[in-house]
Amino acid sequence: MTRPQSSGNLQGALFALLGFGIFSTHDVFIKFLGSSYSPIQILFFSGLLGFPLVLLMLMSDATKGTLRPVHPGWMALRCLATMTSALGAFFAFSTLPLAQVYAILFASPLLITVLSIPILGETVRLRRWAAVLVGLVGVLIVLRPGQAELTFGHLTALLAAIGGATNSVIVRKIGREERSVVMMVYPMLSTFLALALALPFVYRPMPIADFGAMALIAVLAFLAMLCVIRAYRAGEAVIVAPMQYSQILWATLYGYLFFGERLDAPTAWGAAVVIASGLYILFRESRGTASRNRPVLRTRTRAGETLRVGAFLKRNIGADSRNGEPDGPAK
Repeated sequence: MTRPQSSGNLQGALFALLGFGIFSTHDVFIKFLGSSYSPIQILFFSGLLGFPLVLLMLMSDATKGTLRPVHPGWMALRCLATMTSALGAFFAFSTLPLAQVYAILFASPLLITVLSIPILGETVRLRRWAAVLVGLVGVLIVLRPGQAELTFGHLTALLAAIGGATNSVIVRKIGREERSVVMMVYPMLSTFLALALALPFVYRPMPIADFGAMALIAVLAFLAMLCVIRAYRAGEAVIVAPMQYSQILWATLYGYLFFGERLDAPTAWGAAVVIASGLYILFRESRGTASRNRPVLRTRTRAGETLRVGAFLKRNIGADSRNGEPDGPAK
């Protein structure tokens, strides 16, 4: 007997809220450790400790093939984008208020829409262009150029959003032709090797408690990823995807409780504008005639995170039957 779609959507929304809540908790530990250690060191050890968990998940990829990428050029760009996104986000969380970082990272759907034009051949019409421009105005409201000092942290947050958007569009382009294990292992290994080369220049000895916190970052990222995967299995993408914006609530709460941060008016207004623009694009793409590839709606990733779920979901969810149509070949 088929489960009612409303029940599946409710389950999907709840799992997504749980997953993004766990991601927000994960970011709190990054911010705590960021006051003592370089983002390079935090990312290196959390990635190293999380690799066995990801390896267990990747063992379920039963598709035949080798570890040689079908599209080496795109894979190299994905590796660079992954590293940029992860390092940028880790540095931004270490130096900026949590809510401000999320407000900037929420620009990723807007950037995905723009990047889908040259990479996917997507046609973006006037209404979605208007949504992108309005969203970018929201980012400027958060940044307040000329009124507030722009720091390196703001730059890295923007780089994280750009890297995450580039990564997402590449997954959309080549995800059906590459094995899940290839899509995930290459970015992880390339990031690990690059960080290992840089680590001697920034390394600081860690007490066991801090090492445990880095292990906890890895575990939280893995648990959050499993929740997001479960969410997309249960519900429609148009219901699940907007749940990521709940992170601004967690950021406000955690920032106040642990770091004495208060959500100022420009950040709140700017975040509202960016979120509204992102939601408009999501719901616009959910209409079958609005977008050929639906690059934002079909992007199942979390900005700024090295454990990307998009490639894994391509193999484990398959057709977008809950959206009323099958997944066609990537354009």
